[in-house]
Amino acid sequence: MFFKVKTPEEVLESLKGFGPVGAETIPISETLDRVLNREIVCEEDMPGFSRSSMDGYAVRSKDTFGASDSLPAFLELAGEVVMGREPEGSVDQGKAMRISTGGMIPEGADAVVMLEYCNSVDEKTIEVSRTVAPLENVIGKGDDFRKGDVIFKKGTVLRPQDIGLLAGLGMQKISVYQKPKVGIISTGDEVIPIDQKPGPGQVRDINSYTLSAFCLQAGAVPVNMGLCKDNFEEMREKAASVLDTCDTVWISGGSSVGVRDMTVKVLESFEGMELLVHGIAISPGKPTIIARIGRKAVFGLPGHVASAMVVAEIFLNPFLAGLAGKAFAFGNVHQSLQAVLERNVESASGRDDYIRVKLRERGGRLFAEPVFGKSGLISTLVEADGLVKIDRNREGLYKGQAVSVMLFRPFEKEE
Repeated sequence: MFFKVKTPEEVLESLKGFGPVGAETIPISETLDRVLNREIVCEEDMPGFSRSSMDGYAVRSKDTFGASDSLPAFLELAGEVVMGREPEGSVDQGKAMRISTGGMIPEGADAVVMLEYCNSVDEKTIEVSRTVAPLENVIGKGDDFRKGDVIFKKGTVLRPQDIGLLAGLGMQKISVYQKPKVGIISTGDEVIPIDQKPGPGQVRDINSYTLSAFCLQAGAVPVNMGLCKDNFEEMREKAASVLDTCDTVWISGGSSVGVRDMTVKVLESFEGMELLVHGIAISPGKPTIIARIGRKAVFGLPGHVASAMVVAEIFLNPFLAGLAGKAFAFGNVHQSLQAVLERNVESASGRDDYIRVKLRERGGRLFAEPVFGKSGLISTLVEADGLVKIDRNREGLYKGQAVSVMLFRPFEKEE
């Protein structure tokens, strides 16, 4: 029996109540895909000086006005800019200085003529066959960022180019949110370790490894607590241990009514437990439990791997993003592609159906082929590239209809 069946929207709203985990300060070399826990303000101009973006000659732009192949401008060489040093001297009227890419623009110059538009007449003179505009081929002081600019907002997920900017500003260490630690408990008298051969009625532990890999993919740290029998005391002991050391607890298994009720009873044995969800209006994945114990969320996930993974994709993905402090946590955390549905798909009203689909490309268009199968079959996940949602107010989707495919990972075209 389901006591608190909620819509997916209600479930996602309730998950917003769990705030980010703590912070830590780490070297920027370790910050790829980490989440900033504070705003970063530029403390200096970048670059700190005006520099050339080309090999050529630093000039006063007005000295080149009207220059062409047939009527070049003749300029006197005033020296050369040495890389990594402040220029010696300045560029006065009718003069130029040799400069390399990245060299500091000397005083008096406001542009750089590319090397290919210049020819040496003698050791002291060059001819310029092209007019340059003010600031042409020049990167000005503060062109990238100016002192006081907000360069990253709190909740930004750092990319390689972002780390490069931090390095360019001399920021050696940065404060980021810690990675959420997820305690995973796989339950069931019939579930055995993967190094054992199943006997009659037994199955190897799939969910622990599937959910652990899911956590890693989402940027979280899985803590696999191992298998647990359908036993109240054992389950409570494991849950208590995980609550002490992890930021959230995921208990997978217990698809029968009796075992599921035991999971609720285990959770109810903790002081201050609040049962948030006891069933979600989706398929697969309806028998999902969500509770709050203290400041932490505990999930009772379906034992069938496909059901557990659908719940993970729809709810645990944004939940983990929220724990990690990501600014877009409950926005669009999934990659999606548009495709054309290959066949009609029926659906029961009153619940959101998530069908697994395989993507194929033909004639430059993507087509989504439904992958049918029971929720206990992992083959439906292995064959699928993503999920298509059928809204609870619809009775199905039609062949040829455009659909949005929520990808399990970036789609790779078949050769």
